[in-house]
Amino acid sequence: MSDNSNGDLVDELSGLDFAVVSPEEFARIVRSLSAGQLGEIMRGDLRTRVLSEVFGRMRQQFRPEAAGQLKALIRWKITGESEEVYETSIADGTCTVRAGRSDAEPRTTLVMGDAEFLKLVSGNGNPVTMFMMRKLKVAGDVGLASGLTRYFDIPKA
Repeated sequence: MSDNSNGDLVDELSGLDFAVVSPEEFARIVRSLSAGQLGEIMRGDLRTRVLSEVFGRMRQQFRPEAAGQLKALIRWKITGESEEVYETSIADGTCTVRAGRSDAEPRTTLVMGDAEFLKLVSGNGNPVTMFMMRKLKVAGDVGLASGLTRYFDIPKA
């Protein structure tokens, strides 16, 4: 895919049915693209589809045995052509996800650009490195944020 021009790449990914792309395949796609290419594809309808699919899968990727008695609301702010907000609520061994911002106070808020978000959720980005390089901003419980990856099955590309 990286041999394509950005326009061809957007066309190719626009035609992809993300519902049938495995987490591992998604991780390989993200790994094959530069940050610039990731930013390019995260526009308009394709961005909406990708974010919906990623957050829609969080429930299936959730590892209740790892979360134990954890109770937390995590707010995700993904910046790019616009700011998209999603919330992940972990409680009683379940994970629920909602689009938009609730009135509840999150235990931690993660703020990152489109490329960083895709790298993080696909297992292609190190959250600590991203934080240290200021590509990932954390408000609230930094300890919870640093351990979030253990509560989800993150694909290995």
